Amino acid sequence: MFRALSRWIKAVGYLLTGQIDSARRVLDTNPNVMRAKYEAIIRDKINQIHTYKQAVASLIAQQESKMAKVKVLTDEVNNLERLKAGALAKAKQTVATLQQSGKSADEVHQTEDYKKCLAAYNDFSSTLAEKQARIADLEKDIAEYSGTIGNHKVQLQQLLRDVDKLKSEAADAVADIITAKQERDLADMLSGIVKDGSAEELQQMRQLRQEIRAEARISKEVAGTDTKAQEAEFLDYARRTAANTEFDSLLGLAAQTAAKPETKTPTPPLKDKGPALPE
Repeated sequence: MFRALSRWIKAVGYLLTGQIDSARRVLDTNPNVMRAKYEAIIRDKINQIHTYKQAVASLIAQQESKMAKVKVLTDEVNNLERLKAGALAKAKQTVATLQQSGKSADEVHQTEDYKKCLAAYNDFSSTLAEKQARIADLEKDIAEYSGTIGNHKVQLQQLLRDVDKLKSEAADAVADIITAKQERDLADMLSGIVKDGSAEELQQMRQLRQEIRAEARISKEVAGTDTKAQEAEFLDYARRTAANTEFDSLLGLAAQTAAKPETKTPTPPLKDKGPALPE
């Protein structure tokens, strides 16, 4: 019992699914529905493209930010290069002055001016190296951004072309559906599969006309109007015959018509039975 019930439920489900699919197909083949679906798909594509553009714009903004940082760091590196060169020049001058005063190399290294120049030179050198390394990393990132952004731009152009193709495809699809439906309806009408609405209405009008005429004929027969019409026809014939006879009498044709001998069938002669017997 449960198996039979389960099969029945499945059968009902298949029936409903088939009916839904059939109804959906009918709706999908409607030109207005098809146009609306294409428009919805195109809107979704355009929204995706806008989202994609925003993501690419974000990458471009990051690239430009890194490029701006590279510019700032480059200016700082140039300034550090000058400071480093100035510290070195100051150290040379200090060493030359100390050596002229008779100080040895060790004594020069111990002087405060030398230590200041050395510390400044080393600080400028280390800072310069850090900034140059930072610039190298940023330039590497910028190059990667350039490649990524370039690929994304190509993808965006392809997506835009796809949208244009969809717009053209939508117009062609709707036109094909309308043309196909018209051709199918015409072929079905010619083959007798379906009847045109006007033809069906015309047939109904003809049928109604025949029914009304039949009802009128039956009503005339029931009311005796047919008998009266025959009587009127006979009276009219008698009247016209009398008029014709009167006209013929005025012309002298009536007597000739009356005096005309009647054609009789001749009586065949009697057979001869011999001499008559005496009375």
